[in-house]
Amino acid sequence: MIDAILAHLKALVAFDTRNPPRAIAAEGGIAAYLRDALIGFRVTVTDHGAGAVAVHAVRGKPKRVFNFHVDTVPVAEGWSRDPFALAVADGRAYGLGACDIKGAAAAMLVAANRTKGDLALLFSSDEEANDPRCLHAFLRESHGYEAAIVAEPTKGEAVLAHRGIVSAHIRFAGIAGHASEPRAMQDNAIHRAVRWSTHALAHARALDTHRFGELSGFRFNLGKIEGGIKGNVIAPSCDLRFGFRPLPSQSVDDLVALFRAIAPPSELQSFEEMFRGPPLPAGRGDAASAQLESARALATRLGLPIGPAVDFWTEASLFSEAGLTSIVFGPGDIAQAHGADEWVALDALERVARHYQRIIDEDQTD
Repeated sequence: MIDAILAHLKALVAFDTRNPPRAIAAEGGIAAYLRDALIGFRVTVTDHGAGAVAVHAVRGKPKRVFNFHVDTVPVAEGWSRDPFALAVADGRAYGLGACDIKGAAAAMLVAANRTKGDLALLFSSDEEANDPRCLHAFLRESHGYEAAIVAEPTKGEAVLAHRGIVSAHIRFAGIAGHASEPRAMQDNAIHRAVRWSTHALAHARALDTHRFGELSGFRFNLGKIEGGIKGNVIAPSCDLRFGFRPLPSQSVDDLVALFRAIAPPSELQSFEEMFRGPPLPAGRGDAASAQLESARALATRLGLPIGPAVDFWTEASLFSEAGLTSIVFGPGDIAQAHGADEWVALDALERVARHYQRIIDEDQTD
């Protein structure tokens, strides 16, 4: 089985699907490869623009969908080999996207073609762009699916819960002038950004006592502060980028409003959410707990080992938000993703492929 997986993985890694630059096409390329590799499926390829291409493949009348993103991050510094040429050594497969998550896609291609059961697959190419056009468009339509299994590196364990993510951009307004003026203390946009940051960090510390199951604490990060003209000029503007990662059951709307309200309206030129992804499960309060138990029951029914909740975000939460019971399950470790010489273990690929094959075969007998 591993030879067949590696043959697909070699082909998938060779396709340049870096995101950015979002240059993935619906004609030819990786979309055509996936379409041609899925024998006996009804395949629809949809171009949502800006490198967002969805490949939806269906066989029979499935009630759950497996989701894989086939775009990758840009090449990190420090690669010791060609990132687009699969290399196999010491029980590992090296290549850009091998872990996150072309390896999982290759494993599913093998499992799909070795089975006959009902099966739905959705491959997307915009997950790494923080602009999930493929999934948003897919979930606006009714496909009749009740559950989703989203492939990300989870060490071959079913992950039932993870944090959400919000990225935002604030622009603070100041009043330019000579730095010797007394009003510089109040009118400097950089000073205003620093004052906001101090209060925001205090709020983040206060939220650190919250928990949901195994997940505890609040994640907050100031990513970039940039503004001003020179040292003797009162800064007329300052841009600040920050992000936070809420726990399941926390209200993202309330948290965004909290951080926005810290800045006096007279100092705030703009406040823009760059990206929002809900936690998994996506419900609030008792609804989140009920969704978690449904996911646990699904993983148990499918015979998947259940792993711990994770801090990183996945598109499983978008399926959850749309009402599907959702879990995250795939080969590899997130520690190997997004870095130089990205790799996934061969035994992990084969183990997950056998899980896929077993699940599809069992669906045939239901």
